[in-house]
Amino acid sequence: MMQTQVQPVIMAGGSGTRLWPLSRAGFPKQFLVLSGNTSLFQQAVARLQGLGDEATLVAPPLVVGNEEHRFLVLDQLRELKTEPGAVILEPVGRNTAPAVTLAALQALEGGGDPVLVVVSSDQTVTDGAAYTQALRSAVAMAAEGAITILGIAPDRPETGYGYIRADGSKVAQFVEKPDLATAEKYVAAGSYYWNAGMFVLRASVWMAALDRFRPDIAQACRAAWQARTTDENPGARFVRPAKAEFAAVPSESVDYAVMEKCPGVLDIRMQPLAAGWNDLGAWEAVWQVAEKDAGGNASVGDAIVSDSRNTLVHATSRLVSVVGMNDVVVVETPDAVLVASREKSQDVKNIVNQLGREQRGEHALHRKVHRPWGWYDGIDSGPRHQVKRILVKPGASLSLQMHHHRAEHWIVVSGTAEVTNGDKVIMLTENQSTYIPLGQTHRLANPGKVPLEIIEVQSGSYLGEDDIVRFEDTYGRAPK
Repeated sequence: MMQTQVQPVIMAGGSGTRLWPLSRAGFPKQFLVLSGNTSLFQQAVARLQGLGDEATLVAPPLVVGNEEHRFLVLDQLRELKTEPGAVILEPVGRNTAPAVTLAALQALEGGGDPVLVVVSSDQTVTDGAAYTQALRSAVAMAAEGAITILGIAPDRPETGYGYIRADGSKVAQFVEKPDLATAEKYVAAGSYYWNAGMFVLRASVWMAALDRFRPDIAQACRAAWQARTTDENPGARFVRPAKAEFAAVPSESVDYAVMEKCPGVLDIRMQPLAAGWNDLGAWEAVWQVAEKDAGGNASVGDAIVSDSRNTLVHATSRLVSVVGMNDVVVVETPDAVLVASREKSQDVKNIVNQLGREQRGEHALHRKVHRPWGWYDGIDSGPRHQVKRILVKPGASLSLQMHHHRAEHWIVVSGTAEVTNGDKVIMLTENQSTYIPLGQTHRLANPGKVPLEIIEVQSGSYLGEDDIVRFEDTYGRAPK
């Protein structure tokens, strides 16, 4: 029996602004652990690994993300002991249609025409077996040339999702996010399904549909792909479409560019999915899937909930106590606290937009910032000084760099540090320290087998992260 070649495509470029302050641009929701012991991205990868059977040969996943998150992707794949087929890095965000096009072009590189299984990296499923079975059915339809989209039978009138109107297995119409009265009619009708943003089709079928409906996107994506560069890394291959060419690609979603134009024109079908799906698009959705007490309250971390009902409390760094609150969300992080009505949790994006307009750091980064070599935690700051706790992974190193506006003191808390300080290289151990003068070329490395932790005290007239001149870097961040 001939096996169908399947290429999983995981879309990992979202920002997850409605789950602020836990989700931020620098560490968005798909990389967070919101349920279980793995991140949403890792759960998406693991679910697709179970897709193969005697009729289906599943290739290593293609991940489409952005440059800033490339090492988050790599680290989380390593935790799963999974090596991707490639990690495609968009130089700028251009919505989902160009992202899928890049994946299709990559999938066609080897001369084959695999079935693409395109899923988001920020959704949850409670019934893995039902999910796998639905995808296998969708793959069978797509192998015959159909465009197959997965639809979720609605269990409530939801105004935050687009809908699919089905006529048997055929897609009759896509409809926009409705108001509440319209959503109630959709649920009562029984022929409307939530659009989960998951679809299955051959790579050539996608390109042909895009050429038909949006040739401008297809042509611009091909130009960016033709001028791409490839960076081989241990455990992953980073593929970068040309920046200038990709910036010229029109920004459009899969639905607007292709899917909504297909009914009555192309063979587009719907595969029902009943697997406890949730896209965790807002804190309300997180509450819906969480384990709850007798009062409907859900909590994560060090939380005490008293005399409250249907409330979500998420604590990350300290005790959070809630008394006499109903239908609210309380989310605590080291540098921000959110208190919101559950029914208004979609509007958290307005707070994020305001933070962005005011250019506040809480818009994009946590106090603890992950880097490919480890992380740093900004534990104190004031006029002309800043204190960070830094962890460097075993065998990792920061870039060889210098600063124009600040000097640094390093104190080793644990582990062994190899310090390049000008033309000298020294080894420091616990409780030893060194001073890096302003303008001095320097590097911090961990040559040991255990994590290195240091305290860094910065002093100077400007302490921004952009005051870094890199000369050498293991992670490709230095100018060539």
